[in-house]
Amino acid sequence: MPIKTLQIPTADGQADAFAAFPDQGAPHPGVLMYADGFGIRPVLREMAQELAGHGYYVLVPNPFHRHGPAPVFDLPEYIGEEDRHAVFGRVMPLIEAHTAERVLSDADAYLRFLTDQPEVGAGPVGVTGYCIGGLWAMRTAAAYPGQVAAVAAFHGPVGADGPDLFAKITAEVHLGHAEGDITPEALGELNRALDAAGVGHISEIYPGTVHGFTMSDTDAFSASGLKRHWEHLLPLLNRALAGG
Repeated sequence: MPIKTLQIPTADGQADAFAAFPDQGAPHPGVLMYADGFGIRPVLREMAQELAGHGYYVLVPNPFHRHGPAPVFDLPEYIGEEDRHAVFGRVMPLIEAHTAERVLSDADAYLRFLTDQPEVGAGPVGVTGYCIGGLWAMRTAAAYPGQVAAVAAFHGPVGADGPDLFAKITAEVHLGHAEGDITPEALGELNRALDAAGVGHISEIYPGTVHGFTMSDTDAFSASGLKRHWEHLLPLLNRALAGG
């Protein structure tokens, strides 16, 4: 799948990004993909290309563009236990600076840019996110209910904003939780809140997984967890996005 390097105008300057999409048969349904807290790197390009291979135009912005182009700081090729503490020490200030207001300001710019691309068809879009990107995906779906028809979040703190966020979501939702991130009791509480808000959803724990399980460049990676992620994400997008 081709990859195109892009610059997206935002309220706070240009956000660097890339898009992966099929090289034939345009237009395609659009998908906004939010990276995990480690940001854009080769594994995100691989995942975007995999999704593009199923007929989608996948836009992946640098969430930390205010601090510089990706990679904002050097990452090891493989993030293992010995590197994790130091990497998180660099990442957490960027995540903390990316406030809800900044998330939504950027989301507006990203969605406008995505839907303006000649390779992207008319109609609703999907949003997917990983780790903290899962929360950003949920915030985006809540802020743009008329535009976002599908939202998926994996090993993300999706309940951090409370149930008021869910009441604004009209998209179909899939939440894939790491076993190490949430207890069955907390999952039940989350799912009851989604039900009360009228959100159509699948929200489940992926067995044998820990936080970050989709990312093959970390020691959290689970091949079975990633496979399960694709088995849910692809049908969700196919159902919700015309022509998917």
